[in-house]
Amino acid sequence: METRKLGRYEILADLGKGAMGVVYRALDPMLNRTVAVKTINMALEQDEREDYEARFYQEAKAAGGLNHPNIVTVYDIGKSGNIAYMAMELLEGRELKGLMVPDRPLPVAQAINIAAQIAEGLGYAHEHDVVHRDVKPANIMIVRDGLVKITDFGIARMRSAEVRTQTGVVLGSPRYMSPEQVTGKRAEPRSDLFSLGVILYEMVTGKSPFVGEDVSSIMFQILNFVPPPVSSLNPEAPEMLDFIIAKALAKSPADRYSDAREMARDLRECRNRAAAAGSAAAQAPKPAQASFDPEPAADLLVRSNPNTRRSDAETDTLEPAPALGLSKAFDSLDATMKLAAQTGMAREMEDLAQTMEMRAGGSGPDVTRLGRAFPVAGGPGWSAQDKLIFAASVAGAVVVGAVIVFT
Repeated sequence: METRKLGRYEILADLGKGAMGVVYRALDPMLNRTVAVKTINMALEQDEREDYEARFYQEAKAAGGLNHPNIVTVYDIGKSGNIAYMAMELLEGRELKGLMVPDRPLPVAQAINIAAQIAEGLGYAHEHDVVHRDVKPANIMIVRDGLVKITDFGIARMRSAEVRTQTGVVLGSPRYMSPEQVTGKRAEPRSDLFSLGVILYEMVTGKSPFVGEDVSSIMFQILNFVPPPVSSLNPEAPEMLDFIIAKALAKSPADRYSDAREMARDLRECRNRAAAAGSAAAQAPKPAQASFDPEPAADLLVRSNPNTRRSDAETDTLEPAPALGLSKAFDSLDATMKLAAQTGMAREMEDLAQTMEMRAGGSGPDVTRLGRAFPVAGGPGWSAQDKLIFAASVAGAVVVGAVIVFT
């Protein structure tokens, strides 16, 4: 079977169909490498063919002059019959469109990383006076090791290009167009950043910021609606990301990032801060695990006194202590005299002692008490009446002394 060719390229397989033509896997026999060949069918009406062909070559010229890791590399351009073609780097990976599932956000770190790479590629293109004008998930490829490639500069416009779009003709995908593109104004580098902001919003939340039943309602929202912060829809999104997306989605180009590289720097900073915060949270000391079984512990909490400690909680009943008698060695007279001296009744006790001595006739044996002689209580020569008087006197002195002390 005869090998299909486009120029020198041998067609191996179909990779898919685009808006302007078919994309093939092909072999470049001169360099012995596999490439992707993008075609555009020129078998159209004369005015359409001229416009499409001009735009196709414009894409080749724009993309062919760009050499950046985040932009697909264009190798060659040519024409075979009514078919124009462009040979470019063959990308083995997936379209971002295939990774984005409605209501299923991508991991925030992955979304930020993808957006930062897109911003880097757009920044390089803008520095070379190339505006993509159709930044959307279908034109973003994710290849080996998460490397991002921007493809399809099919409607890219070089500022010095001769080809101009008609006034009021809108080029681009409605959901990802900037407000100025919606109104038919000239797209600028900041228009690409608005489209990137929409993509980032969709990656983080799983929802488009601008939705509607038809193109007109979507365009109305792009012009008038401010979407809610991404953190309100995805709690994993850091607050800094709210500000980055809000700046990218500003209605006025003047309020957006001044250039894509600035947006890329903010995205990388946001990613680093989020990673640092996550690392700090992971390294934070965890609460000590309880060494007891929670069920027995709960049982202890509802019991006023655990069985094992109930005896400690009970109050012991003490038996009344037996009354202790006075020691036989206790000298009541000596104690009485000391109490009298401390309470200021020494004089009264001396008068009492003299009276008792006179009544006893001085016949009893005496002892020295506070520098004076006193007969020994209960000694020989004491009558029963003397003893009674002495005891009553001592008791009265004790009572008077106690009153004085305690009052």
